[in-house]
Amino acid sequence: MSLTNTPTTPAAAARAVSQPTLKPRAAWRRAFEPRHLADTLLTGYLPIIIAMLIIVLPLGWMISSSFKPAGEIVTLNPTLLPQEPTLDNYDAVASRVPLLTVLGNSIYVTVIGSTIKVLLAITTAYALVFIRVPGANLIFLGILVALMVPAEVSMLPNYLTITGLGGRNTLWGIILPGLGTAFGTFLLRQHFKALPKELFEAAELDGAGHFRKLFQIALPVSLPAIATVALVTVVNEWNSFLWPLIITDTPDKMTLPVGLNLLRSIETTTASYGILMAGAVLVIVPMLIVFAALQRYIVAGLTQGAVK
Repeated sequence: MSLTNTPTTPAAAARAVSQPTLKPRAAWRRAFEPRHLADTLLTGYLPIIIAMLIIVLPLGWMISSSFKPAGEIVTLNPTLLPQEPTLDNYDAVASRVPLLTVLGNSIYVTVIGSTIKVLLAITTAYALVFIRVPGANLIFLGILVALMVPAEVSMLPNYLTITGLGGRNTLWGIILPGLGTAFGTFLLRQHFKALPKELFEAAELDGAGHFRKLFQIALPVSLPAIATVALVTVVNEWNSFLWPLIITDTPDKMTLPVGLNLLRSIETTTASYGILMAGAVLVIVPMLIVFAALQRYIVAGLTQGAVK
């Protein structure tokens, strides 16, 4: 016996499955029905509101305060938006810190350091998966250990080594100790292990070597994972503070976070809060823009990968 409402062909069944059971407006109305209202508020809107209060509100206050005169920051009646917007705080930052110099240093360190880190992560992960390296499991174990050990543990050995090599107060001295990335190597290794082996076996039958298999097969199908590693690396390089602070002591070699830290030692009064906010905006906002533009790659790289 057949039912008239039951799909009789695979195509019809697929269309029936793909169709949503509720239209968006109907689903929205259903969520706000009295019996579902508590669930909607507790599991949906309340977490969003809390997250916005914790994350977005301080960030918005910082950006807004960077455009406020001192009298609008230190007041008993604060307002979220500036009543008399001004760029004086940014002018003060530029006059107290060699802004273009430290900005250029940060761009140089971030671009060079991130590029080398990502390349090393890609090639190391590929070697651990596709090349018979003696002791590959021990090497990977060492990478995991490095991933779990705090970076502060190696500060003193790195400082003594870089100083002995003449790298103190130089840009390459900032870059060199952090060229290896345990996180990137770990993530890409796990991703490469999930790739179909048939792709690489077919390439071997066509006479492809490791160089071609890496750059013509592994990389194209791994762009989301590589983009994730690259984005996380760029953010970490840009925001790095402790090591550049230790290894440099003159403003002409400082990166942006360290250079703007000079404001904290120069500006000590409450009237200087706007200047400090402007300095913080200069450090944070560029990475927020990059992160917002590329965040979908992080989701794809950490969840789906490149191969379904």
